[in-house]
Amino acid sequence: MSYPAEISDDFLAQLKDDLVCRRVGRGLARLERHRRVLNDFDPEKENAARFTGYLAQWVDLGFQPPEVVKQVVTRFGRQVRYRLPLIDYLHLRMAEGMVAMSEESKQEAINHFDTVLGLAGETNDRELPAIVTFWKGRCLRMKGEYDEALAFAVRGRDLALELGHRPMAAVSQVLESWLVFQRGDAKRATEILQEAEAVLSQTDDYVTLGNIHSSYGRIARRQGRHQHAIDSFTTAIALYKKRDPRHRNVARSLNNMAYVKRLIALELRRKIDAEAARRRKAAARGRSGKDPDNPPYRERFEQLRREALAELAEAAAIYRQYENHHGLGSVELNYAYLYLDNGDLDHAEAASQVAFRLGEDKRDHILMARARLVLCMAENSRVEEGIGESTEPGKHARLAEDYAHEAVELAKHTQNRHLLAHTYIWQGLTHCNRFFADPEKARPCYDLAITLTKGDQVGDAWEDLLALKAKVLRSGSVHPMLRAWSQGSVGDKTFQQISEEFAELIIPKVWEREGRKVSRVAARLSVSPKKVRRILRRIGSRKPPG
Repeated sequence: MSYPAEISDDFLAQLKDDLVCRRVGRGLARLERHRRVLNDFDPEKENAARFTGYLAQWVDLGFQPPEVVKQVVTRFGRQVRYRLPLIDYLHLRMAEGMVAMSEESKQEAINHFDTVLGLAGETNDRELPAIVTFWKGRCLRMKGEYDEALAFAVRGRDLALELGHRPMAAVSQVLESWLVFQRGDAKRATEILQEAEAVLSQTDDYVTLGNIHSSYGRIARRQGRHQHAIDSFTTAIALYKKRDPRHRNVARSLNNMAYVKRLIALELRRKIDAEAARRRKAAARGRSGKDPDNPPYRERFEQLRREALAELAEAAAIYRQYENHHGLGSVELNYAYLYLDNGDLDHAEAASQVAFRLGEDKRDHILMARARLVLCMAENSRVEEGIGESTEPGKHARLAEDYAHEAVELAKHTQNRHLLAHTYIWQGLTHCNRFFADPEKARPCYDLAITLTKGDQVGDAWEDLLALKAKVLRSGSVHPMLRAWSQGSVGDKTFQQISEEFAELIIPKVWEREGRKVSRVAARLSVSPKKVRRILRRIGSRKPPG
């Protein structure tokens, strides 16, 4: 059956009605039947700009790639725009904002949306501000500005409810739930998701239903309920594929699932290591270390890693199709984590650098901070393993310190509490590494991380936090001589003797930290190079050159 290319008021009304009621299949079929509107698109035709606004909403739901909207928007030259009625102009600006949002140009999208919101009150279109408010909330979430994003998500929900559009309000609730969870309230976040699911389960909005189960999975992952997380991501993928087997959100859930499988593999590796230690102890005592009932942890460990790598490869292929920087960067970081777990530091570093560049292209502070965090972890591994330290002592420790500082500063540009806590944790662990060995300097990092997590377990960062806690709170970290002096116990030593003993404690450590450079130690402590050399000779250290 053939349809004319005119864009009737009735056609637009049907598209809008299907949108607010989330009759997705019906709306997509309607657009397919009116394909001539796109094929013969003329910006001069009546309702052309308003149709562009509805097209943007349907593309956001899965009808065609965003490039379709971009091509239509470019057809509106300056002269055409000048003649548009206000409501048509606002629909066009909304579509331009949607294109910018799909290209991860978050601030540009917000600028378009602000224009629409600023003028929407001059029209009688009440659905328009509800949709744009929700979209602005999404952009703010992408920027990591969670408090303001939550305010817009709630406002979008309320505007939809005022119009009686309960399914439309449920879509805003999914965003609201995630932002509430980022504040640390998993219980309320889950309740909001369940409310939205109860409404949307009566529709065929498979993408938003998939988003709901994806959120269940991410909440479960943060809580350490790994199998529940995998089940939720599996359900989300099945729902997305009902709409499009190559939907962008399929990649997101595959990426998340791969990360969870990596966490399960780490748990299994700890069991494998514990079993190996037990067998060594048994052998040392002359007992048999064999355990025929030992479960096949090793096989399951290798299986999980293979599955994770396959899921990351599939996710990357989908993200490349959409040219999605954040998604591709997240995949690279998951590769980096798997390389780190396997001791392949060079590949971990390379993947992290790729992720950083992808984030840098879009000013994605969250992705950039996460990339620097992984580089900090890799450099700390080199420090602890003594890799490359023979030619330039302290090189990797200082790189780790630089990456930790940069990760913290990038995370501060966001309101991602979990990310900022994790960066502080690794800044503290860097202060405690074998080269710096300064748990006192790490203590403020630990305190900040505890404050940010509000004492809750922080999912995949929990083990790192416990490791930092053990280092900063360990007993016996203060040198016995310093402890005795702090109690006033000096024996029959003179002040000059105490000063010399103190110098013998401090100068060798500063010498190591300053790359074994006498001149640096002398400048740092305001003492003569001659005294530095004398102290180093006295304690039997290697005589520095020159």
